[in-house]
Amino acid sequence: MTRIAVLTPDAADPSYAGQWPGVLERLSAALARAGIVVEPTAWTDHIEDAGGLADYPLVLPVIAWGYHRDHARWMQACATWSASAVRLANPAPVLAWNSDKSYLGRLADKGVAIPPTLMSQGITQSQVNAAFDSFGSDQVIVKPTVSGGAWRTLRLSPGQALTDPPVGAAMIQPYLPTIASHGELSLLFFGGRFSHAVLKRPVDGDFRIQVQYGGLYTPVADPPPAALALARTVLDAIEEPLLYARIDMVPDADGRWLLMEAELIEPDFYLGTAPAGGDAFAAAVRGWLDAD
Repeated sequence: MTRIAVLTPDAADPSYAGQWPGVLERLSAALARAGIVVEPTAWTDHIEDAGGLADYPLVLPVIAWGYHRDHARWMQACATWSASAVRLANPAPVLAWNSDKSYLGRLADKGVAIPPTLMSQGITQSQVNAAFDSFGSDQVIVKPTVSGGAWRTLRLSPGQALTDPPVGAAMIQPYLPTIASHGELSLLFFGGRFSHAVLKRPVDGDFRIQVQYGGLYTPVADPPPAALALARTVLDAIEEPLLYARIDMVPDADGRWLLMEAELIEPDFYLGTAPAGGDAFAAAVRGWLDAD
C-alpha cells in the first residue's frame, strides 16, 4: 500500500469539524481500491516548514478548507511548498494563483468566455450603481476575489444599499437568472479526462447553489457538447499540469456557456455521483504516483 497525505482544515477551526471527516472518508474509500492509504494532516501545520510532508510521494490539498479566511498564511504556505521538494497535486503555484478569482481575467484574455466582470480594490456604492448600467442587469453579484462557499457574497438590486461589503479586492458581475432556471453545471476532470458532471440549483428565492444553503444537486449523464468544449478551453488555457479540476459554468440568456470558476484547490468532487464511486479519481492519483 502507498501512503499519501491529504491536507485538511486547521484542527482548531470548528467551522468544518462536522463536514470534512465525511469527505475524507469518501476520498479514502476510493483511493483504497487503488492501493493508496490516506493520512490526513492540517495544512496550517506546514506553513513555514514543509518537512512534515517531505516523506510522502504525493500530497493532495483537496480538503484544505478555510484558506480563503486565512489567505496571507495560505500564500505563505504555497511559497514554502513551492520552494521545497514536496510533491503536491495540484502543484503549489496553481494552489496560489487559483486562490484569487482575479485569475478569471487572465483566462478571459486566453479566449475563455466569462460573465462581464468588474474588479476593484475596494467596492463602493458608486461602483455598484455604475455596474447596473454597464451590465444592463436588474441585479448584480458582489463578492471578494478570495472567497469560497459564497462567503461574503451579496446579491443587490438597483437602489439597494451596499452594506457590509467585501473588504479589499472584490468583483462585481451581473446576476445570471439562468442560475435559478437552468442551474450551474460542474464538470469533473481527473488526469485531464472527463469523469462526470453535476447540475446544481438554488432553492427558490436564493441565488447560492452551495449545499449549506439548500442547493439541489443532480447528476448529469451527458453534459452538452458546448459545455464540454468550454471546459476543454479552460483546461487548455492553464499551462500547469493538473491532477484534478472542477469547471463550474452557467449558460447566459442566449445559451452561451460562461465560466464561473475553475476549482483547482479543494473542490467537492461529488464522488457520491461519480461512476464507480470515484475510481477515475483514484486511477488518476495512481497514475501520478507511478509516473516517477
